[in-house]
Amino acid sequence: MFDATENDAISPAMRALLEVFSTELSEVKFPDVDAEVLEEAAGRVRAQADAVARAQAALEAARQELAESQEALVQKGQRALAYARVFAEEDAALSTKLEAISLPKAGRKLARPDGGVAAEAPAQNEESAPRRRGRPPKTRPSAPLFADGSSPEAVVAAEAAEAPVAARPVAA
Repeated sequence: MFDATENDAISPAMRALLEVFSTELSEVKFPDVDAEVLEEAAGRVRAQADAVARAQAALEAARQELAESQEALVQKGQRALAYARVFAEEDAALSTKLEAISLPKAGRKLARPDGGVAAEAPAQNEESAPRRRGRPPKTRPSAPLFADGSSPEAVVAAEAAEAPVAARPVAA
């Protein structure tokens, strides 16, 4: 009888009241309020909610068309500006006016899952960038090379003191 989904414009408490009036209190009539009056009011609310959903869908479609038209205008404007700059190379005054005009860059077209084309690629930072493919780079151990705190010079000196010095043959 009642839509129990989250998209219902009638609150859960009101749905519970409507359920009580449609079952246990279906035969009870209060002044100006009974199950029939409540059901009619709920029907009007649902109809208005449907009208709002249709209007929102139409608004979203209109916004998408506006964005596409603006993108087309920017692309045509950039092309016109490029032609005008080439044309004005000999006219310093016109060239100065054209150099002062800075149009926004056209967004990249992206394919959408529904088959349409999105107007612009979202900006990506390190957190939203897609993961790199392939094997991750090798990680270096974070422990210092000389864990006992000695310096490389001290280790070389200690090794030299321990190892006997061998006589080297002299070249003739």
